[in-house]
Amino acid sequence: MLRIAIQKSGRLFEDSVALLHDAGISFGSNPGRLLRAQADNFPLEIIFLRDDDIPEYVEEGVVDAGIIGENVVLEKQKNVRTVERLGFGKCRLSLAMPKSTAYDGVQSLQNLRIATTYGRVLAAFLEKNNIRADIHEISGAVEIAPSLGLADAIFDIVSTGSTLLANGLREVETVLESEALLVANLALETPKQEILARLLFRLHANRNAKNHRYILMNAPNDRLHEIARIIPGMKSPTVLPLAVEGWSSLHSVVPEAVFWDVLEQLKAAGAEGILVVPIERMIV
Repeated sequence: MLRIAIQKSGRLFEDSVALLHDAGISFGSNPGRLLRAQADNFPLEIIFLRDDDIPEYVEEGVVDAGIIGENVVLEKQKNVRTVERLGFGKCRLSLAMPKSTAYDGVQSLQNLRIATTYGRVLAAFLEKNNIRADIHEISGAVEIAPSLGLADAIFDIVSTGSTLLANGLREVETVLESEALLVANLALETPKQEILARLLFRLHANRNAKNHRYILMNAPNDRLHEIARIIPGMKSPTVLPLAVEGWSSLHSVVPEAVFWDVLEQLKAAGAEGILVVPIERMIV
């Protein structure tokens, strides 16, 4: 049995639950009210924890793995292994100052008071840039610190920037681009490593499916080679003869990133009746 921790609330909770459900793992219909749950169809136990506690629990082996923001992993500085970057929960750790305060680069931070809940990450950034500043570590409501006279600037998570604007602040420096990570204990036993590998196999299959589209089209036989160069597929496109002489049906897989450009090229090359189908799972 592999024991994995996810946030019991907060911005990563819903995406973490969805990630496991998309991997075909069932563990109840209302996980938000649980502290722990055992999967019905996979050797996995899910523990719901505060995000700040997850790195320590993983390091100490209380849980075998965890889904947590990169910003928290770097701040807590626990000895855990990053297994996978998960691609959701994206945000940035940034410095922000009142709109009325001038900012001409990192040297503008010299001798300022900066409020944050990420003291270690901020301290490392300031040291790297030879900045001396007074770091005030507080929990919650960091954005209000300048208006209360507690700080000259803040260092905090920024997603859309709307909270900063609402508090009369502007983002002046991005220090870290963060996303959700799957981390694991450094000394996992072999059976648990095997379960983790099975979980990764499922996660990769889902990610590959979301990043690709299955495409079908009809094409004249004299244009097959040209069209095949546009959509090589996994190895090569599947070509099936149609009942109409001189025509074939081509099936292939196209990366989402270039999908629309490929469609335009296919149309220009003579493809007709183009159908696009989502992929549920994709094993490469």
